[in-house]
Amino acid sequence: MALFLEFLAQQWILVAALLAAVGMLIFHESRKAGPSLSPQQAINLVNQEGGVFVDLRDGADYKQGHITGALHIPSAKLDDRKGELEKYRAAPIVLVCKMGQQAGAAGKKLKASGFDKVYKMTGGMMEWGNLQLPTTK
Repeated sequence: MALFLEFLAQQWILVAALLAAVGMLIFHESRKAGPSLSPQQAINLVNQEGGVFVDLRDGADYKQGHITGALHIPSAKLDDRKGELEKYRAAPIVLVCKMGQQAGAAGKKLKASGFDKVYKMTGGMMEWGNLQLPTTK
């Protein structure tokens, strides 16, 4: 451990450069998936601009409760069912998963397919439930 601390002290510029590069990589990767929105921001965006919520969870979770009017496209089937989103190409698409983890990968796929207004909801349906927002079964 002493050698590691000595290395850090002597090579602090290299360590700082490494940390900066890792930080920029994380920032860049998170931006490629689309910006994150809180549930309240997502509701406002969908209502104001005629967007849509896309629920990426599996069928069992979706049946237990989902956002009213949300399209159900499981993340595993997103590539096959992108055509269902064509009518929303110019509208905001808010991706919702269980805890906000799968939405990033799905957002990258949609961005690569030419969808510009792709957002992910932070916290997913767990956050939606914590805020006691309404769901439909």
